[in-house]
Amino acid sequence: MAVSSQVVGVVAFYMVAALVMVFVNKIVLNATPNLPTLFMFFQSVMTVLLLNFTALFTSHVKIPTFDYTTAQKLTPLILIDASGFIFNALCLRDVEAAFYQIARGLVLPLTIAVVSVSSFTRPSLPVVGCAAIVTLGFFIGTSFSKDLPAQAVPAPLALFYGFLSSLAIAFHAVLVKSSLPHVGGSSTMLSYWSNLGSAILLGGLAILKGEVTEFWGMIHTGGWDWSTFLWGNLVTGVFGFLISIAGILSVKVTSPVTHMFSSAARSGLQVFLGVKLFGDVFTTRRALSVFTILCGTLLYTYIKSQEGSATPAPAPHRPASATPKDLEAQSPLMVENEKA
Repeated sequence: MAVSSQVVGVVAFYMVAALVMVFVNKIVLNATPNLPTLFMFFQSVMTVLLLNFTALFTSHVKIPTFDYTTAQKLTPLILIDASGFIFNALCLRDVEAAFYQIARGLVLPLTIAVVSVSSFTRPSLPVVGCAAIVTLGFFIGTSFSKDLPAQAVPAPLALFYGFLSSLAIAFHAVLVKSSLPHVGGSSTMLSYWSNLGSAILLGGLAILKGEVTEFWGMIHTGGWDWSTFLWGNLVTGVFGFLISIAGILSVKVTSPVTHMFSSAARSGLQVFLGVKLFGDVFTTRRALSVFTILCGTLLYTYIKSQEGSATPAPAPHRPASATPKDLEAQSPLMVENEKA
């Protein structure tokens, strides 16, 4: 009974944190659509500050020692993380919250492709079938019917942002696995490096794009209601920090299948809340799209869990977490980038 309560608590924690992130991000991006890079910069800074604060009270959170060699080795991951933050934000800004799931629907097929290429392995036929189902769901959702109101039809650029966001998640899955040895296998140290590097890159990009100047001007004009941006940054900063913990706990305490079913339930709630809170348009075609994507993803998770249980344990010198199957089955699907 204690184990069941723990699982329920962790899953509920993950679902609430993920939903809060999506909808508060959407509220802030609707209020300040001209400041997406600066918004992501503040979230990364908040995560770094909270990691430093948490490290004062627990030894489980480790702050890395800075050196150029490590920074150089982690540069690919940091670049992908920063890119993912931006494309997530731009996609969420330009599509309805209820459509966000569809816009980023190619995460699984792209992840399978990237993992296969990087590990020089060929996915099994059932895995390819799951990817095909998910891809079909994406195209069902992005083939718009003529009776949709104009404001409900996302621009092609918004869908491109969704594609780039999905691609960033796919590369992130591979780079996390190869980057962990550079920080002694510590996920919190890797998160610290990633968020600090992303903050530096996003801060510089915000300056180059003129968002810092625009932000400064909006503050001093006196006509801007800055409270949404301020509170949104505080809430998403805290929950962005919590979502990383929630994702790790969810993988640790639950099975991949359980986690994916909780993610499916969260997707359903996200669609429902998007319609209720923002008045998003959700048609039968879009419902079929979400259902198809979720079915393909859940089927994939089940197949990979069955393949994993049938695979002999790896030799002692090669940890289980380093196997391609584990990378493919868990990393991209368990801890997605939920900062936007």
